[in-house]
Amino acid sequence: MGVAQYEAVIGLEVHAQLLTQSKLFCSCSVQVGSEPNQHVCPTCLGLPGALPVGNQLAIDLAVRAALALNCTIHSSSIFARKNYFYPDLPKGYQISQFEQPFSTEGWLDIEVDGVVKRARITRVHLEEDAGKNVHGAGVESWVDLNRAGTPLIEIVGAPDLQSSAEAAAYLRALREILMFVGSNDGNMEEGSFRCDANVSLRPRGAKQLGTRTELKNINSFRYVQRAIDVEIARQASILDGGGKVTQETRSFDPESGQTRTLRSKADAHDYRYFPEPDLPPLVIEPERIAAQRAQLGELPADTRQRWLGELGLAPSAVSTLTQHPGYVRFFNEVCARFPQPVKVANWVQTEVLRDTTSHGLTASFPVTPGQVAELLQLMEEGKIGGPQAKKIHAALLGTERSPADVMQELGLMVLSDEGQLRSLCQAILEQNPKNVASYRAGKRALLGFFVGQAMKQSGGRANPELVNRLFTELLGPVEGN
Repeated sequence: MGVAQYEAVIGLEVHAQLLTQSKLFCSCSVQVGSEPNQHVCPTCLGLPGALPVGNQLAIDLAVRAALALNCTIHSSSIFARKNYFYPDLPKGYQISQFEQPFSTEGWLDIEVDGVVKRARITRVHLEEDAGKNVHGAGVESWVDLNRAGTPLIEIVGAPDLQSSAEAAAYLRALREILMFVGSNDGNMEEGSFRCDANVSLRPRGAKQLGTRTELKNINSFRYVQRAIDVEIARQASILDGGGKVTQETRSFDPESGQTRTLRSKADAHDYRYFPEPDLPPLVIEPERIAAQRAQLGELPADTRQRWLGELGLAPSAVSTLTQHPGYVRFFNEVCARFPQPVKVANWVQTEVLRDTTSHGLTASFPVTPGQVAELLQLMEEGKIGGPQAKKIHAALLGTERSPADVMQELGLMVLSDEGQLRSLCQAILEQNPKNVASYRAGKRALLGFFVGQAMKQSGGRANPELVNRLFTELLGPVEGN
């Protein structure tokens, strides 16, 4: 039958680390990169008698994320113990939410090939992270519990996605929203934004869902697409051969391009969920919800629509400049000083972003918004042209210097003195008598040659419009006119 005879059903589960300084139920640091087992205490180690206390900032950031994803926030929810035994889980259970999460029934709009689709979100709930198993130390493995207890939200998507392209678009849109509202830094490489993909197949037109497999901890958008495509092909091959897909958890190996079995997939009853006896119900007051709603700001999809409609920016510029919240802030700050958004967008995406670096929510720019605005104003006033602006920009990198000062220092101001330029143009015509004759005989395109010579001999400083007019006057009429 082949892959084409089946319909893929895909649901994504995303774990996003909340941007706090301490863990979800204790005051240990969540700093990344420390020596193993430095940020631990009796609570996150699960020692007898240690009691958890909720992190209020984590709860606020979770509420903010759920609101941005159009979820309903419940005034009361329950923490639960998710029981399983694994070396990186010191308590033997994970504090999560199950039957009564703090938010449910949201949605996220995605776009693939120009088609917008609404993907449902079943729930967003709070939970603590596990530790980390460290392999490769000879024949031994080690456990680092620095990460144990780090605050997470789990965003559980409904099985509404039907292709790897839709899955990647969903992840990009979700990561973007969480970064823009300040709940998560979107750093997939460091594991603060992790994805599990549930994939199943069913014959086209069928209503009943097939047996699903879970692809665990995929850390890039490209790998998500590859892993899902590989898994779809694997399941189709099994079904075509008359076999049955096994419910299990699998990993994706980018080097071999294959998925492989990790363990059998547990169902909810296998985790023996029950309410966490050491924590009271989580109560979220209406005032708290309102405060977090006020913190949302403009979401990236709304920003794109406004920039396309009100500001008249090109779709490519809008796409580039909304890839990071820092880019949006930089663009807005330049526009506040130089209110010509199209010119600002063109300059920022072509010149500024070339030397911009970003890590998580931090973006480091080579120049300041004020420098860019002043530079664009110099061009607007005709004091410099594009080539001069690029030279000035290069001289500004990593400094706080004024573009006007750099222009004066480097002698880059546009030559607009008519008498001086007329003498230059006259000299160029005298140097090129054959081209002058050809122009007057009807080869109008040679005007560009003369203007080019003027720009070259002036070091790019000649005012091109004035030069063009002067050559037209000096060359006189063309034969046949």
